Amino acid sequence: MGKKAILCVDDERIILTSLRDQITHHFGGRYLCELAESADEALEVIEELTEEDVSILIIVSDWLMPSMKGDEFLIRVHQQFPGIVKVLLTGYADEEAIQRTREKANLHSYIPKPWDEETLIKILETGLEDTTEEDA
Repeated sequence: MGKKAILCVDDERIILTSLRDQITHHFGGRYLCELAESADEALEVIEELTEEDVSILIIVSDWLMPSMKGDEFLIRVHQQFPGIVKVLLTGYADEEAIQRTREKANLHSYIPKPWDEETLIKILETGLEDTTEEDA
């Protein structure tokens, strides 16, 4: 069994640092916590991790990012990797974008910014339960 990862995508470094700190604080070393500052960078990270036989279990993505919005990014990921659990974390997403992501990318959850750690961890845990059920 290869390594497992959670990928966080946001164009603000401070958000990524907070997410990484909260995820590693709760899950310890059970999962790699990978970071990307844009959807394009995230697509590169996904490719690299896939080549290294690392399973990406969850992607937590911002919506409002330069070059590619989070809904478009998650839909692209879903087309290639439908088993990855997708979470939208944003203060700006409109309802249409959230609904489109639900329909076209099987969105697991939407978390409004600012978020609290308890909500984030609870959503990640339910997402991880979904990935282990698929493996069973």
